[in-house]
Amino acid sequence: MEYKTNKCLNMKQSKFLRPSLLSLGLALGVSASAQSVPDSSRIVQLEEVQVVAGRAGYRTPVSFSEMKKSELKRSAYGQDMPYLLSLLPGVVATSDAGTGLGYTSLKVRGSDASRINITTNGVPLNDSESQGVFWVNMPDFSSSLRDVQVQRGLGTSSNGAAAFGATINMRTEQYGLTPYAQVDLSGGAFGTFRRSASIGSGALSNGWAFDARISKITSDGFVKRADVDLNSYFFQSAYHHNGTLLKLITFGGKEKTGIAWNGIDPNKMDKLGRDYNSAGFMYKDAEGKEHFYHNTDNYNQRHYQAILSQQLGDRWSLNATLHATRGLGYTDEYRTGRKLKEYALKPFELEGNKIKKTDLIRQKHLDNWFYGLITSAQYRAESYDLTFGASANAYDGKHFGYINWIKQYSSPLEPEYRYYDNKSDKKEASAFAKINWQPVSGLNLFADLQYRGIRYKMEGVDDKYSDTDKRMATLDIEQSFNFFNPKAGVSYSLVDGHVVYASVAMGHREPNRKAYTDAGSKGFPTEEKMIDYELGYRWQLPSFAAAVNFYYMDYKDQLVLDGRFSDVGELLFSNVPNSYRMGVELSAGWEPCEYFTWNIAAAFSRNKIDKYTQTFAVYGPGDDDFELRTEEMKNTDISYSPSVVLSNLFTTRYKGLELGLQTQYVGKQYLDNTMNEDRSLKAYCVSALRLGYRLPVSWVEDFSLGLTVNNLFNTEYSSNAYVYDTGYVKGEDGKLTAYNDLRVFPQAPIHLMGSVSIRF
Repeated sequence: MEYKTNKCLNMKQSKFLRPSLLSLGLALGVSASAQSVPDSSRIVQLEEVQVVAGRAGYRTPVSFSEMKKSELKRSAYGQDMPYLLSLLPGVVATSDAGTGLGYTSLKVRGSDASRINITTNGVPLNDSESQGVFWVNMPDFSSSLRDVQVQRGLGTSSNGAAAFGATINMRTEQYGLTPYAQVDLSGGAFGTFRRSASIGSGALSNGWAFDARISKITSDGFVKRADVDLNSYFFQSAYHHNGTLLKLITFGGKEKTGIAWNGIDPNKMDKLGRDYNSAGFMYKDAEGKEHFYHNTDNYNQRHYQAILSQQLGDRWSLNATLHATRGLGYTDEYRTGRKLKEYALKPFELEGNKIKKTDLIRQKHLDNWFYGLITSAQYRAESYDLTFGASANAYDGKHFGYINWIKQYSSPLEPEYRYYDNKSDKKEASAFAKINWQPVSGLNLFADLQYRGIRYKMEGVDDKYSDTDKRMATLDIEQSFNFFNPKAGVSYSLVDGHVVYASVAMGHREPNRKAYTDAGSKGFPTEEKMIDYELGYRWQLPSFAAAVNFYYMDYKDQLVLDGRFSDVGELLFSNVPNSYRMGVELSAGWEPCEYFTWNIAAAFSRNKIDKYTQTFAVYGPGDDDFELRTEEMKNTDISYSPSVVLSNLFTTRYKGLELGLQTQYVGKQYLDNTMNEDRSLKAYCVSALRLGYRLPVSWVEDFSLGLTVNNLFNTEYSSNAYVYDTGYVKGEDGKLTAYNDLRVFPQAPIHLMGSVSIRF
């Protein structure tokens, strides 16, 4: 986040601003290339080739921010990536367990992670079906990252699903030229303990270099039974010779996480406690004590990448990446009072009674592969850069479920009985070409053309019971999409340090799996279309940098969150014909002296649906008195889209000591698209205090201590919520009384985390 003043910097040098100022770690949307030491410049140049196709540069007419490794390290106590990025403009992070570990997510410009394009070394990280990213499967991944770039809006063309809110482009660690070893330990509240060890060979005489890391994170979590047991690894081998760089990379994680995605009824919070978790409830004993089964999520994910970069003279560079991702895991859940027919089971007799509903334990499994090839080439001329590329990816997924136990069941269960079993196949091919052209000094013209073709197929028995067909629902879905996504923009630099830019971009996006399987009476979803208009200004001085960006995102058939949750904790969507997001993003960083830095970021937005049809239930006094009604509403706010997001970071340093105070304010969010105050999440403001000290010792390269006080002012707040049930009750007199049953996710109170890092 911070940058330091170079006392020897003069005005003639000011156009080469320091990388830390330009990245403005947690605040600014400006960037430039770092200067490399001479003996590593060739390697750095080749490293840049690997991801240049999807990265924005200083004169690219898009809004973006960057975080360097040093900034990621300052914030890393094992928390997932959403919390490390949470002070960037318009970013909101959420946590089921209340501590930033386990199941976490983020939103940018009101768009959730399933609508944010996320890549690692240019390889898509979003799940092909849900389109989300499950950071719990990649614990401590930030320890192996070189940097992260967040582009807001459609951004530049990238691999994978379209970016309807942002693009997050992560680069893994650049291999070191000298050998090293490092140990990181951190821990604190709620039994949290992180241990990580990494080692690197440095550049060997034969051209090879090796880096490796292993990590383990355990925590009880703030919310009861939201414990985590997270294991991860990272390994890369790199070969460099003349203009060739080959990197073989594998990373992954194995997690066992206590399920906490039910949330808690806010009306019962005082009685049950903010850390109450209903997941796994079995029964109350005679003394009124509740007993629980430990519901867990268990998943193993491994990523493999082979990246070849080739420099051909001074102008041409080529890049090719082979990749594969393996995912395998399941949820293990105790479910109370479930209808047997929902699991393709028949009623059974017990003491003369016919049992149709009972308790059971289910497992829902995923078994998938994602693999493909990505290629790109870049040509650099005196006045223009041309980049083009193509990719082809395939996804093979299996979904199936077991019933492991049924309460008082009189018949033996088949050990391999699957109450649902279906498979998915998704294939995608894309190609792009883009150019940055400087016809005259200071003027940059940008154009970007992309084609995406997708074929998505699902078949088999689904996990939902069809009351109409009196059996488990059958999936037989096959759809194809062909998208053309043009982008164009211009940037102009009047003088060094001042850039103004404008761009317009078109994007299309296919629906995710849940939009099909949970569509219900709404029917199958349609593709989304969006035109993104951006206008911005960047200003850079040696000790000050600022950026302002205006945007208008015009949607057709946008899939908006409608406040519902699936039974495995995923928010559900429905199409709305016309909607838009518009706003302004501000960011600034100032260093008046070498001892103090001030960074701020602000996002103000208006997020609206032109017409929205609400469907709600009306229950009468009789058992069978029930009807569904609809209400058409106009100019309503889009759900989960705060109109104000503010962040502030003060950093002071003296010699080896650094002290940082960070604060974030997130405005009110509606939980569905009706603007009903009773179905909203209150605004909150939360702060953290960070203390770091680098010991002046000579026997190691670095010896650092850290202490963080999270939720400094002990604020009681919830970062996420959903609508469990809503509707009206009709009295005898015909009067309707509204009811709203919400679930919220309370966050942890004030708590401490400490760290030790030693690098040899």
